Amino acid sequence: MPRAAARVLTLTVLAGALSACSMFGGKEAPKPLDLGPNPGKIAVHQAWAVKLGSEVPLAMPALVQGNTVTVVTKDGSVTTLDGNSGSQLGKFSAGEPLTTGVGSDGQRTAVVTRSNQLAVFAEGKQLWKHRLNAAVYTPPLVAGGRVFVMTADRSLAAFDANNGRELWSAEGPSNEPLILRQPGVLLPVGNTLVVGVSGRLAGVDPDNGSVRWMAPLAAPRGTNDVERLVDLVGPVSRVGASVCARAFQASVGCVDVSNANVRWTQNSKGSDGIDGDEQSVFGAESNGTVQAWRRTDGERLWSVDKLQYRKLTAPLVLGRSVVLADDLGTVHMLSREDGSALTRLQTDKAGVATAPVVAANTLVVVSRSGTVYGFKPD
Repeated sequence: MPRAAARVLTLTVLAGALSACSMFGGKEAPKPLDLGPNPGKIAVHQAWAVKLGSEVPLAMPALVQGNTVTVVTKDGSVTTLDGNSGSQLGKFSAGEPLTTGVGSDGQRTAVVTRSNQLAVFAEGKQLWKHRLNAAVYTPPLVAGGRVFVMTADRSLAAFDANNGRELWSAEGPSNEPLILRQPGVLLPVGNTLVVGVSGRLAGVDPDNGSVRWMAPLAAPRGTNDVERLVDLVGPVSRVGASVCARAFQASVGCVDVSNANVRWTQNSKGSDGIDGDEQSVFGAESNGTVQAWRRTDGERLWSVDKLQYRKLTAPLVLGRSVVLADDLGTVHMLSREDGSALTRLQTDKAGVATAPVVAANTLVVVSRSGTVYGFKPD
């Protein structure tokens, strides 16, 4: 393995371990608050539950396409379920564990394995694979007949989705000593790739990898590499040309990607991504405080601390609620208006692996145990 790739992998593992450390040092962590009776202000029931046969690792986003949801498990299996009924629509194995969730355009599905192999499948059969020079923690993007990949060192590459031919590659920043072992930012906005590079959103030409613009959301601070680590983490919230994102343990902000104008940034000590709607942006701090900001100018709308110390997932905006899940297996539905509790749902004690998603009018929650739950309104 090239020296640069080896350095990236070593430091990625280090950063992942550091980000998982307790913020309370050697002291016993504070216990979550007793939430009391379920408020039950909205009626939701468990419609189905499906066991996948293997555990689901953390930081593996579930992929929603239309009425389907695709989930990966620790053994390298990729399973697609019908969001309405939970029935299995497809399944294949990459042959070894994966390092991130999948990307798909509905016809071709891209995965990255632990041995840094980018592999593309269609109808459960492998079309091609390509060896990468570094690990990947951000799901590949499959769009426009191409597969776009962002490696752990924030290098980018594009491949022909049909045959795997490399179309272009662009190196990431060379001065980043630490890299997070969790999904970053990679999404299409019109004819531009919007990616997270250090503390900046960048607009990249999908045809050749050239950078069109940069918009800073956070700058390195502190006296050591850990304190100076700033990286954008997924998921993000996009409404039209407004893309809002979180910089790890630093800030939340919104960018107008039509002109690369940073609309606002606010300090925020969170480690997972955000979600939002036309009016608001929502996110959870690392201590479990849930916050809402106004999308236009970043003014704080509300803050709720009743879920502190529960290790919350990134949020999902669903109807009039903001949905977050925790490592105790509880799903919390809060009011978008003021953060008050609407109802709570229960999965299992293994804890929730990734942010909840919605498919076919069904709230889909993936447990680390490998059980996928579907909840529907009464």
